[in-house]
Amino acid sequence: MSGAPVIDGLQCGRYDRDVLEQLRDGGVRAVTITASFWEDALETMDALTGWNDVVREHGDVALIARSGADIDEAVASDRVAIVLGTQNASLFNERIGFIEHFWNLGVRVVQLTYNIQNAIGSSCYEPVDTGLSRFGHEVVGEMNRVGMVVDLSHVGERTSLEAIEASERPVAINHANARSIYDHARNKGDDVLRALVARGGVLGVCTYNNIAGEYAATLDGSAELIAKHVELLGVDHVAYGSDLDPNAPENNLAWMRNGRWSRKVQHGASRPDIAPPPAAWIDNFDFHKFGEVRDRLVERGLLTAEEAGQVFFGNWKRLYDDGFAPAAGALA
Repeated sequence: MSGAPVIDGLQCGRYDRDVLEQLRDGGVRAVTITASFWEDALETMDALTGWNDVVREHGDVALIARSGADIDEAVASDRVAIVLGTQNASLFNERIGFIEHFWNLGVRVVQLTYNIQNAIGSSCYEPVDTGLSRFGHEVVGEMNRVGMVVDLSHVGERTSLEAIEASERPVAINHANARSIYDHARNKGDDVLRALVARGGVLGVCTYNNIAGEYAATLDGSAELIAKHVELLGVDHVAYGSDLDPNAPENNLAWMRNGRWSRKVQHGASRPDIAPPPAAWIDNFDFHKFGEVRDRLVERGLLTAEEAGQVFFGNWKRLYDDGFAPAAGALA
């Protein structure tokens, strides 16, 4: 399996040539990046300009993926396909027409809510999940129409269930785990996961220590975490989403957790009741380790080579092939 291509369902760093080369050399052939967390439409457009500039400058290493065929091109040319995504719907400025505008700008994956409630629905940290709003139903339908994948990673349970039901296309949970495997508010309950599977969706198993616990401590633990999810959901519905934050600025974590909405301490996915993980755990968060985890799944007999290929490439590719394409007659 060594050398087989990898798709990472979610990262949130800042890329330069060095990071792009590390991704390429580590076998990553597509990655969904985070263009914005709390940023509005104009700020997100500025961020997209930056991504376009980086890819233009380093076109021998990377390309922007607007379709599944672009990921095929990245594999064929040994480059990294950058899937433009956001971890909030704030870029839409509560304007339904902005969804098509941002699709035209290349955005292909949008998480409905981040860490607080918005006009679409509730986050996983709200004490009461009020569900998908009327506007939220409109957003899901419009994302389906233009060809933009709905992501539910930080979304509350009721809102997630209602979004899955509302969506005419399979949805993604691109960086989270099953709550039954590791109990955390950011991870997903059985009802959501059953609905995800029933509608053809994909979960990106996440080895981020805050939502994976001791599974994130070693490569074998990461392999076991993936194998447990395959046993729970079936191999067709499990992929990988690292939640890596390469080359991030010093204040990035505070921005992710607090944005502009809070002056209080916001812990995000970290748990104040649990001590921070040992520094050694961070070794798992390395682009070159993705393929090692995949290979250990095979070497230990946890998955076949074909199944491991599905998890680390095929399942995201299938979802993207369909999910990035507009509905018939949708666009002028």
